[in-house]
Amino acid sequence: MITPPQPTLKTQQLPAHAPVVAVPMCVKHIDGQNYHTVGEKYLTALIDGSGVYPLSFPALGTVLPVEALLDHVDGLLLTGSPSNIAVGHYGGDPDRDDSPQDPGRDAVTLPLIRAALQRDIPLLAICRGFQELNVALGGTLHTRIHKQTGKMDHRGSDGPYDDIYKPAHDLILEADSRFAAIFGATRITINSVHWQAIDRPADRLVVEGRAPDGVIEAVRVKGATFALGVQWHPEYRCIENADSMKLFGAFGDAVRVYATARRSARDAGRAA
Repeated sequence: MITPPQPTLKTQQLPAHAPVVAVPMCVKHIDGQNYHTVGEKYLTALIDGSGVYPLSFPALGTVLPVEALLDHVDGLLLTGSPSNIAVGHYGGDPDRDDSPQDPGRDAVTLPLIRAALQRDIPLLAICRGFQELNVALGGTLHTRIHKQTGKMDHRGSDGPYDDIYKPAHDLILEADSRFAAIFGATRITINSVHWQAIDRPADRLVVEGRAPDGVIEAVRVKGATFALGVQWHPEYRCIENADSMKLFGAFGDAVRVYATARRSARDAGRAA
């Protein structure tokens, strides 16, 4: 019997009152059955980088009332995934024949994003989540960015995960951007593991960072207290990367502010 590796955590002890961040799952088809899953690296990054508890929930589509879920959480993390958003959600060109799909996740995350932003709940969107953020707000995607003229191959390499997620290219940030303030720099190095990329940004998105070939890698939602999207994977070996820790730390700070306000409002309602 193969023993699975144990999670690598800097610390597993958080205060009992630490905030809770919702993490939508993906649907995986294994041995003829559907399983709802989430990558462990996202969960440990939230604990170690943000100091919050992750709460994973299944991709059961419209069965899940997203408003009820948001009543009980202080933030939202949208993870990456091998699957792609169905092109019908944004009127895109046909996807590649072997494009993995996850309609259950699409049905949960797109309305969840809109509901979270309406409440101004802190949000961090990674890779597929980055693309979901754009589509949920009315933007479109390239399904094969490496086929676009003048673009690099952003799909990454094969092999061990340390090779797949190794630093791949620079991220060039706008000087007055939220990301530049978080990182304390206008240029950092990031990994690159994605077929798809933003084509037309949604009107509510502010583009704050690009790859050297112009591909959009970092966005902010206009008017939101904290709603950021990244096309790379800061969660991978988060505690070993100072920039990743800064990003997850900023997210955790925003979540704690929201949690304090939510609990104060709840307590005031009980006292009334």
